[in-house]
Amino acid sequence: MTRTASILASLRRYESRNITYVESDGSWPIVWERARGVHVWDAEGRKYLDLTAAFGVAAAGHANPRVVRAGQHQMATLLHAMGDVHPHALKAKLARELSRVTFERWKRATRISKPETRNSRSAKTIFCNSGFEAVEAALKTARLATGKPGVIAFEGGYHGLGYGTLNTTHREHFREPFRDQLQEFGHFIPYPERLDENLEAIESQIRRTIRCHAVGAILVEPAQGRGGVRIPPPGFLQRLRRLCDEHDALLIADEIFTGFGRTGTWFACEHSGVVPDLICLGKALTGGFPLSACVGRADLMDGAWPPSTGEAIHTSTFLGHPVGCAMALAQIREIREQRLVERSEKLGRALLEALNVQRSGFHASARGLGLMAGLELRLANGSPATALALAVIKEMLRRGFILLLEGAASNVVAFTPPLTITAAQLSGAVEMLGEVLKQSSTRS
Repeated sequence: MTRTASILASLRRYESRNITYVESDGSWPIVWERARGVHVWDAEGRKYLDLTAAFGVAAAGHANPRVVRAGQHQMATLLHAMGDVHPHALKAKLARELSRVTFERWKRATRISKPETRNSRSAKTIFCNSGFEAVEAALKTARLATGKPGVIAFEGGYHGLGYGTLNTTHREHFREPFRDQLQEFGHFIPYPERLDENLEAIESQIRRTIRCHAVGAILVEPAQGRGGVRIPPPGFLQRLRRLCDEHDALLIADEIFTGFGRTGTWFACEHSGVVPDLICLGKALTGGFPLSACVGRADLMDGAWPPSTGEAIHTSTFLGHPVGCAMALAQIREIREQRLVERSEKLGRALLEALNVQRSGFHASARGLGLMAGLELRLANGSPATALALAVIKEMLRRGFILLLEGAASNVVAFTPPLTITAAQLSGAVEMLGEVLKQSSTRS
């Protein structure tokens, strides 16, 4: 028995069977052994080019030396603090940095809209552990700030699988088994993704929902990741911002996937020049440690949350974990000093052009922003080519390239590599994808 087979057998025996999918022929999954930069090595010693950045986490590369050193030093100094009771210095430092990189920077930007009715000069943060917790902190903030429980979310949206966020995550696969325990305060609206999409009709549907329900927030991914790398047309976020202003609702940007340079700007909302009221961050925030954040306008956060009287109403044991804070500060510094945001924008344009070349002759379409791109595969009749997409990424894995499928039908081959990837590595991966696509299409 190989080492991989032994590890997978142990997982089958001791892990919940709903977690790790294992192909009977042994083609999926691989077992990760180590990772560095843009590469991963499996338990058998095979080397792979990671085109996922491990769900977008490794923006500055796997095991980035500066980030690793920061974590190691902090582990040897202070491994754990006391959440909402006795703080540590790095939590204050990171909260300050998140204010600088979001609302303070937006206040200075000339291309970002800054309505005078909102004081966005600085921000305050609620630290969390995983992405869905940051979204739930944002939902709580909106409820406290507006007094209205309803939330408008979007079809195809993915905001996590906690009981709060399940109310706003659209896919029935995740929601249906637990529907009888959900409050169902989320109201789903179509998410536009075509330039010719009728935004007026979507706006009218939102207005009708607001008239019928007490809506305190609009929760949106400025670009959908798990929904299938869906990029909304220009003007969409501006309309949402205007609707929130008109109806005393908060605009929440879920940038857990898109934040920290993924789409060629620090945050994807910047493509639209829109400032949200709250922004949810995670994944690439630390480069590999479970830490997330709900960051909001300082005046809004102070108005929503009462001063602590010794017992916080939203907290956790590991809130603002010192190792995570140290790694986040190093990760942000790496992204800034290595100019990875600009790199993402430049390489992203080349990636999209290359994908458009490879799709020629197939029922496929390419789309993306920065280093977040997808190739959607369809059959001649227009239905999702799910089987073909699965065959493609399995063959790519066999050839040493790690890819994932996105979209409800799992027919979008997604590219979200580390922002440190080279142009040559990207080009080679796309060329290989084209070759595999041709071979797989012939077989099917």
